[in-house]
Amino acid sequence: MIIDFIKNIDEHVFIQLNSINSPFFDYFMSFVTHKFSWIPLYCYFLYLIIKNKGRRFWVYLLIIGISITISDQSSTYIKHAVQRYRPCHNLEIGNLIHLVGNCGGKYGFVSSHASNSFTLATLLFFILKPYYSKTKLLLPLLFWALLVSYSRIYVGVHFPLDIICGGFLGVFIAYFIWFIYSLKKCYMS
Repeated sequence: MIIDFIKNIDEHVFIQLNSINSPFFDYFMSFVTHKFSWIPLYCYFLYLIIKNKGRRFWVYLLIIGISITISDQSSTYIKHAVQRYRPCHNLEIGNLIHLVGNCGGKYGFVSSHASNSFTLATLLFFILKPYYSKTKLLLPLLFWALLVSYSRIYVGVHFPLDIICGGFLGVFIAYFIWFIYSLKKCYMS
């Protein structure tokens, strides 16, 4: 009963958010949701890591690579375990959806885009916070992760709970990996 109630609210919020659209934002969100659109930003992140971490930058790239792999694989595993249809595959609301692009896989809980972007944003915050003001660093990273995540609702492939839970999964994975790295660093000193 409570799960049905939560699902109904999630679907209702999705329909409301997804119905706010325009041709300009169709194009913009299609760009935002595409993983290769962010390559220049990833290059900038790489530059910041190299600039601030020097020759040990590869350690942080390894941490990011491992974390994103765990995030991506975990979210895919959860999708197949939970088997909640994406909005665009949901027969009950399929005719109410503004779909931009293709629907993707059958299942959507949790969002890999949200999980991966929040994993990366959290790790970048940890890696770069000694060098930059926390506010100047946190707000752009949070904005970027939220924008990528919201784009998945806009294009019609994820419910809000897919995004929220994917975001929490990403933050948890980043915290966990960073905690392990910090422990190792303490014992190595």
